Amino acid sequence: MAITIQAKTIHTTTEQKDTMTEPTRKPSLLFVCVENANRSQMAQAFATLLSQGAVDAFSAGSRPSGQVNPRAIQFMRELDYNLSTHESKSLDEFNGQQIDVAVTMGCGDACPAVKAGRREEWNIPDPKHLSDDEFRAIRDSIRDKVQTLIDSLTPPPA
Repeated sequence: MAITIQAKTIHTTTEQKDTMTEPTRKPSLLFVCVENANRSQMAQAFATLLSQGAVDAFSAGSRPSGQVNPRAIQFMRELDYNLSTHESKSLDEFNGQQIDVAVTMGCGDACPAVKAGRREEWNIPDPKHLSDDEFRAIRDSIRDKVQTLIDSLTPPPA
């Protein structure tokens, strides 16, 4: 069997073909809360940062507010992450999509239309009306939970 790629020919045998592997697909994570303005946005940001691109992270809300909470932007900026580029999205955008892990963030959203291989419920209070220190504590708790999740999905570096 010969495969021509830009004027180069690569020969493969049946044995070689059987041992070839396709590129590994990144795990997909969906973080869900009601407004998609605080918790799920921070979780998406941490998944992107902490995995260093090893996962595809998304967030959504069952009743999105239409904007990311300015306080979430402020407290993520403290960690050098620009959350102002994120948008509040509807969970409807993910209906019927296959997701590896769907995480609900203590808000009662079940997201039954999302096809998730694994579901987790993180009982995290909404920091929207909490003091600055309490908001930071919620942010840091989300970071820790996201790190644990990523560690469970990605192989350790070689």
